[in-house]
Amino acid sequence: MKPGYKQTEVGVIPVEWEVKRLGDLGNIVRGGSPRPAGDPRYFNGSFIPWLTVASLTNIPEQQLKVTETAGFLTKEGSIHSRTLERGTLIIANSGATLGVAKILGVTCCANDGIAAVINQKLGDKVFLCHYINTRTKYLREVVATGNGQPNLNTTLIQELQVPFPPPSEQRAIAEALTDVDALLTSLDRLIAKHRDLKQAAMQQLLTGHTRLPGFKGEWLVKRLGDLFNFSGGYAASRDQLSAEGHCYLHYGDIHGSAKTCIDADADYQNIPKLDIPLKRVSSASLLADGDVVFVDASEDDAGTSKHVVVVNKHKKPFISGLHTIVAKSKTNELAHDYRRYCFQTPSVKQQFLFYSVGTKVSGISKSNIPKLSIPVPPLPEQTAIAKMLSDMDAELAALEQRRDKTRALKQGMMQELLTGRTRLI
Repeated sequence: MKPGYKQTEVGVIPVEWEVKRLGDLGNIVRGGSPRPAGDPRYFNGSFIPWLTVASLTNIPEQQLKVTETAGFLTKEGSIHSRTLERGTLIIANSGATLGVAKILGVTCCANDGIAAVINQKLGDKVFLCHYINTRTKYLREVVATGNGQPNLNTTLIQELQVPFPPPSEQRAIAEALTDVDALLTSLDRLIAKHRDLKQAAMQQLLTGHTRLPGFKGEWLVKRLGDLFNFSGGYAASRDQLSAEGHCYLHYGDIHGSAKTCIDADADYQNIPKLDIPLKRVSSASLLADGDVVFVDASEDDAGTSKHVVVVNKHKKPFISGLHTIVAKSKTNELAHDYRRYCFQTPSVKQQFLFYSVGTKVSGISKSNIPKLSIPVPPLPEQTAIAKMLSDMDAELAALEQRRDKTRALKQGMMQELLTGRTRLI
């Protein structure tokens, strides 16, 4: 151990720092939920904001302050709940956000899935909030009790040990981390703005409402059945997949990705493999460069049109899998890069919904998908449109990469600053 540091219950910290229980800093209390739930005497009022643990899931990780709630209570409802003042440090004690700490930006009532530190007499709230959020995994996996629905009671929360630097150092650490959070928030907003701009550009360019300079003339409207031959994939369960064998495109991986193309070379390490002889797979289920793969099953409307365009320039064995529909070109009327975008317009998505069937799980069939139609510009215009949208994708990817690097930087800063390994004062 290097000079000037000591071993404590929370690890090695500077000798000037203390260790305190959260319960030493104030009173740990739990919110209250009026019963019965949904009673109009208590809920959907306008008297005071009503904060539930579920509403915390919509707040970005770097946003420490809670500024909005899901609803309001009546005055009578507030009597049967617990009112927490603006500026109160809260901790989710159940649900998906268990162990996550925030600071109230509004005076509100909180349900019983939220604990709070009231009458706090010691500690910078932002510093404490950041530290508690580094212990979320520990709180969930070690401290929380209960099997079906783990939770933290007030006794468990008040016993949480926290490192406690001098007040001036707490404030300095809080300010440094707040600056990084502000940068992350601005990057998120910039990314959202670029996504909106891209969506608007797609709607205009892919429908011909806006034409790029140098292009004119009428577009054709083509049925997918005139452009592609359709076939199914080779069915294999997730349990059959491993790191060995041939690349295998499972419909769940299409649903789980935001990408609209998959590259057999660039993405090879991340693509699951199926170890079977290729002679067992129909040639129609082997994916070639430019093939489009649609899912034929989805649990929500947004997923019915999910698809990826295959990039496979070196002809790697690539099997299309369970619940997929493979579209192989009949003609050369659609540029490969254009295929990444032309199925994403609202009108095309609406056609997928129109032809989809099912209740809990819906999807489109190989007999219905050929009936869909898309506008088809001349190939040079397709290429120009795809280039513009691809450039916008590259800008988005660069912003997302910068955000990811900033998040990693923040994690490193938290490890250094909240343990005292790096000192600001």
